[in-house]
Amino acid sequence: MLVADNLLKIKQTLPPDVTLVAVSKFKPAEMILEAYEAGQRDFGENYVQELVDKSEQLPKDIRWHFIGHLQSNKVKYIAPFVHLIQGVDSYKLLLEINKQAQKNNRVINCLLQLHIAVEETKFGLSLDECREIFKSGALNELKHVNVCGLMAMASNTADEAHVRGEYQVLNLFRLDLMADGYPLNTASYGMSGDYHLAIACGSNMVRIGSSIFGERH
Repeated sequence: MLVADNLLKIKQTLPPDVTLVAVSKFKPAEMILEAYEAGQRDFGENYVQELVDKSEQLPKDIRWHFIGHLQSNKVKYIAPFVHLIQGVDSYKLLLEINKQAQKNNRVINCLLQLHIAVEETKFGLSLDECREIFKSGALNELKHVNVCGLMAMASNTADEAHVRGEYQVLNLFRLDLMADGYPLNTASYGMSGDYHLAIACGSNMVRIGSSIFGERH
């Protein structure tokens, strides 16, 4: 019951308005089922094939979040069932999600991923690129996509002040867009190592894997 115990400990530290996404990549279906039986419903996967396989094996009321880097040619495989695509890092990808959602007679919820970290290896839009997507009115053409928030990963550093600064900039940017009338109610920032900082800076969705399921091998 280690997974269930870890899950309970983390949930006890979260404010009631924060959604916990249990990041289950590389973890077997049995461990996910243990978390499910302990009441967890939101799970995050980074790889399309792994997500498809698990969705077929596990209970149908699981809310699957795709949190990895999504290639346009893979969208069709998850479009029938995915609950939230968190890592949308281009308008081109939004166009493909809209196309595949229409084929499945769905509206797919999406978060725009912003690049706030110092590492070049992380994906995401710049703040200016993100603002342009909203201000251009291009989203109005996408009837099968609902951009409902922002997602980001902070720099991989032990410097808490630096991480806090990145999250604060991001959340001020989100609030600025909301003041302009864009309903970006979901703020997905924070992982196992920094989710307390992220929540203090306005996050209401955290993606936690190793603290629940143990280290990945």
